[in-house]
Amino acid sequence: MKYRPDRLCDDIVDRDGSDLMSQRRERSRAIRLIPAAVIAALLTTLIGVAPADAAAPAASRSTAAQTETDESVQRQLTSRATPGSDRPTAPPGQKLARLSEQETCTEPNAEGSSVCVQRTKPSDLPARLPQNSRATPAAVDPPQWCEDSNGGILGTRTQICQVTGLTYTTRQTVNGQTTVTGQANMIAINYSYSDTGLPTFAHQLEVSAYSGWGDALKASVDGQATMSGSCTRESASFPAQTLTPLNSWRSGEAFFDTTATAAGAIGNCTTYWYLTFTNAQYSPAVVDYQLNQFRCDNATVGRATVGCVVPWYASELIYSKASYPSLASHVERAQASGLPGATFENPLTRTEDDTIVDTNRRLACGDAPSIAGLSCDEYPIARSREGLSSGGTRRTFDGCQMSHVSSGTGPTGVSVCMITATENSAQGGLNTQFFRAERVLDGDPFRVTVS
Repeated sequence: MKYRPDRLCDDIVDRDGSDLMSQRRERSRAIRLIPAAVIAALLTTLIGVAPADAAAPAASRSTAAQTETDESVQRQLTSRATPGSDRPTAPPGQKLARLSEQETCTEPNAEGSSVCVQRTKPSDLPARLPQNSRATPAAVDPPQWCEDSNGGILGTRTQICQVTGLTYTTRQTVNGQTTVTGQANMIAINYSYSDTGLPTFAHQLEVSAYSGWGDALKASVDGQATMSGSCTRESASFPAQTLTPLNSWRSGEAFFDTTATAAGAIGNCTTYWYLTFTNAQYSPAVVDYQLNQFRCDNATVGRATVGCVVPWYASELIYSKASYPSLASHVERAQASGLPGATFENPLTRTEDDTIVDTNRRLACGDAPSIAGLSCDEYPIARSREGLSSGGTRRTFDGCQMSHVSSGTGPTGVSVCMITATENSAQGGLNTQFFRAERVLDGDPFRVTVS
């Protein structure tokens, strides 16, 4: 689905950590509020509880102060990806992350007018939008891989994207007979991004009508952003914008700050955009888009700052063949024998329990031979829940100098091998730097690969 070839960058987060905010354009600061009763009723229906500030007005601050704050965020908020953390994937249980194709309709008003909004399948979207689609004046360019989301969530450690369709239909009921008076077909891009070193993350929503007719094209759309969980809204903007001309983007952007800032604190946040479609003779219609993928913490050992990540994303711990040949060789052979950790579908799981770590090491290498210049390496790594503390037996390979251990295959247990001692020592530092950079906490998945 090549729906916006002129709009999406090739690789917004490359391996040296591209600055997302360098792509920003001048942004509108106005916060548009829809009626509190509408939001409260919709939230009660959708999630059973209204966010704490659903009915609250925007924070009172001067325009100058708001502008200064937003520009500071622009300069700082980037996706600082480590190599290997920029390959998008779907979360576990992707079916739960997909938007339902529900249709919400208003009751006919005194004039018999009503409207419906329905989220639609990505397969219903056009193969590509016309080349005259203009860049939106606000927000950042979502990454090219958004187009592969297929209605579900795709993400990296610091980005989340979801692309769906949206249909807005106007109707007129006279003497019990309902007639469709117009329809607008839209694409919606629900995108959010964070930074591993900042307590702030962004959630933006863009819609573009690519076809339509009749009264539906007379509508305008505006939005309000809100949230629930361990966060507050810093700023939000989605001013009223007409749906026409076709193939032009209507966008909103919001920034949120985590409240999980105390030492050891960990918090999750769900953010929402509520779009209101307004049309002169029709009742307003509201549709929501939410994302609840980010976890922020001040619990990452070695990080002096708070940061936010997608906790289910299995970032990639890479061992270089050129720098660590004996370590890399052991990991490759261990994974080839069936042990987990190389893929998103079968990752390792971080443990911060020192008892588990010590048990893993003792059971794997406690009886290793003493050989000058060599030391015992175990895979899966000791700082994972997949070590021998969880069961299984040891295996080894030719040349590993563990003669008392037999060979084997299968998805459980560990592989042990005597490798160059300096490489084994360096491995601990590599692992620590990786866990720190990607904010991999206890229970988080991660991958181990060799390059």
